[in-house]
Amino acid sequence: MIECGMRVSDNLKIYVGDVEVDYLAISRAVGVDRRVVKQTAEQIRRSPYLYSIFARTKPLGTSLVDLVSLLGYTAIVVEADPKSPGVMAGVAEILSRHGMVVRQAVAEDPEMVPDAKMTLVVEGQLTGQAMEELHGLEAVKSIKILK
Repeated sequence: MIECGMRVSDNLKIYVGDVEVDYLAISRAVGVDRRVVKQTAEQIRRSPYLYSIFARTKPLGTSLVDLVSLLGYTAIVVEADPKSPGVMAGVAEILSRHGMVVRQAVAEDPEMVPDAKMTLVVEGQLTGQAMEELHGLEAVKSIKILK
């Protein structure tokens, strides 16, 4: 639900942005009975803590990752120590020095996503020198390029 930005309303309706999504559509997408979706919405609504979160979630927006080849961009997927500060700043600084413009950056929350990664969509192609420098960042475990 968080990944899609779904929110639960006071009257137990589920929305993605301003669009209401019925229980059946959600149940089909995740492979469960629609009653499980309804019970989940009810449980969220009953819990002050969960409701305080799921009453405010919103969709993040369109990911450009699947469009990089059409737009002439490159996607860089960075796997790094999620507890290490400054990873995004270090990556952005290297890209900037190499004249690359970041069009989109998404970092998954390691508390919610196992093996959280950071994905940056940049204009143009990544140079070999920039790639070496990215690999040289202390907290970086791996770099994957998507074109």
